[in-house]
Amino acid sequence: MVIYGLKNCDTCRKALKALPQAQLCDVRADGVPDEVLATAFEQFGEALLNTRSTTWRGLDAQQREAAPLDLIKSYPALMKRPLLSLNNQLFLGWNKEVEAEVKALL
Repeated sequence: MVIYGLKNCDTCRKALKALPQAQLCDVRADGVPDEVLATAFEQFGEALLNTRSTTWRGLDAQQREAAPLDLIKSYPALMKRPLLSLNNQLFLGWNKEVEAEVKALL
């Protein structure tokens, strides 16, 4: 199981605490493999892009017009976090529903 996120993100830390066997992949340092990112975008669409982040607010209107995957590759912190990969399934975000789904697969 891999958690794609940021090591200093509170939500990612909550997921990691609940899933101690998971490996955290820091998207700023390591990035997200292209195939994982493409699959996540197919599954979650625009929800993969965190438009509430400070990184998003720092972009100008022209930069915001770029394709979501290009934005995430250029600015990894724009990806909604955490993105969990478990048994070839992806989960986005961390709440009670996602936690229950993930733990049911373990």
